[in-house]
Amino acid sequence: MNTNKDPSKIPQDLDGLIRALSEGERKSYNHLMHAIQFAPSIFEKYAFWSETCYTRNCIVDTEKYELILICWCAGHSTPIHDHDGEECWVKVIEGVFKETIYKENDAGVLQFEKTGISKPNEVTYMKDFMGFHTLENTSNQKSMSLHLYAKPIRKCRVFDAASKTYTDKKLGYDTRAF
Repeated sequence: MNTNKDPSKIPQDLDGLIRALSEGERKSYNHLMHAIQFAPSIFEKYAFWSETCYTRNCIVDTEKYELILICWCAGHSTPIHDHDGEECWVKVIEGVFKETIYKENDAGVLQFEKTGISKPNEVTYMKDFMGFHTLENTSNQKSMSLHLYAKPIRKCRVFDAASKTYTDKKLGYDTRAF
């Protein structure tokens, strides 16, 4: 599906996005994530919440890509992490998120690089050469973000600020749609 030239080819719903991701090439993912607009209500059947931590709710998991809805309560945040070499697009569905990016210096020490704020229908992109990052729901409400990983990530490196060490973390899902 070529969505770059023909606006009528932009997916109109979640099923259309899944079809376009499955049929398209990795180079189309950025355009797709920026072009599609979602109403938060379409994610109700995928949303699962926890008061103690954000939840990873898998919508699609293939060898080619992984699409996850992350549900956040107010104040939830990720640890500082990488993406095991894979590309990641984050589209805000509902809420406001702060992304903080860190770069690793030659001594292996993480240093603050920059911070950005994302609002509904805005997209951020991350790949390991850009550094490590953390996301935080800065809204005073439950919020949702849609994460597209090309290819799926099964583990990541997490930085522990207290001990200044890295650990490998195996990733899983809180819920699966399939």
